[in-house]
Amino acid sequence: MPHAIIVVPVTPLRAAPSHKSEMVSQGLWGECVTVLETGADGWVRVKNQYDGYEGWCTASHLETIEQQLFDAPYTYYAPHWVTPVTLNGWPMYIPYGCLLKVPENSKRTVWGSVEVQFEEIHPVEPVAKLQAEQVMRIASRFLNTAYLWGGRSVFGIDCSGFTQSVYKLLNIPLLRDAWQQATQGNTVDFLQEARTGDLAFFDNAEGRITHVGILLNDHEIIHASGKVRIDPVDNQGILHAETGLRTHQLRIIKRVG
Repeated sequence: MPHAIIVVPVTPLRAAPSHKSEMVSQGLWGECVTVLETGADGWVRVKNQYDGYEGWCTASHLETIEQQLFDAPYTYYAPHWVTPVTLNGWPMYIPYGCLLKVPENSKRTVWGSVEVQFEEIHPVEPVAKLQAEQVMRIASRFLNTAYLWGGRSVFGIDCSGFTQSVYKLLNIPLLRDAWQQATQGNTVDFLQEARTGDLAFFDNAEGRITHVGILLNDHEIIHASGKVRIDPVDNQGILHAETGLRTHQLRIIKRVG
């Protein structure tokens, strides 16, 4: 099983081959992976093609595919908060934003021995320049999604999973973790120069970047903290909209795309 595709709505990627192990990330339906190692009890260590993240998942969540499909581009995405599909004739519901490798103008494809059919999918379109309306439209779909360490979907998401998911639907790839995303793009020197869609990064007392969100303007940010929410932001960091407490210390602003 050198290459495979995920055929469940969401599969946990764990730090070790055990259901008790920490979930470090997730793989979403339709994402391709490279199998790096086979463990006991049906566990495999995989590398996600989209962001290069590695973790252990259950082999039964995967379908073996040929190199040609693995190399093919992601061409469509799931447009609804939950999008209905069929897998070998059986119904399934996948989360918003799953990227899909589907032939152009087709609502049917085959992944290995699995036949997949779609009711509605939308094409992935290149973005020449971030538009405020696009960022708001996509980001707002995640509002009130519960925070979940390692999460990458509307069923539960962490801070960098949220920013990655929004940018993914703008056809701009981000790395997985906040500190990795902070290495991308160009620095914005002052909060007052921020545009809708800029990424704001926040650090802890040791100076390590631990949080990221998407600036809506120079005084508001949408981010995953407890849940996906909109809070005030200033030159020092984020203020909780309800309590007024300072929750995150601003480190750097980056413009990607």
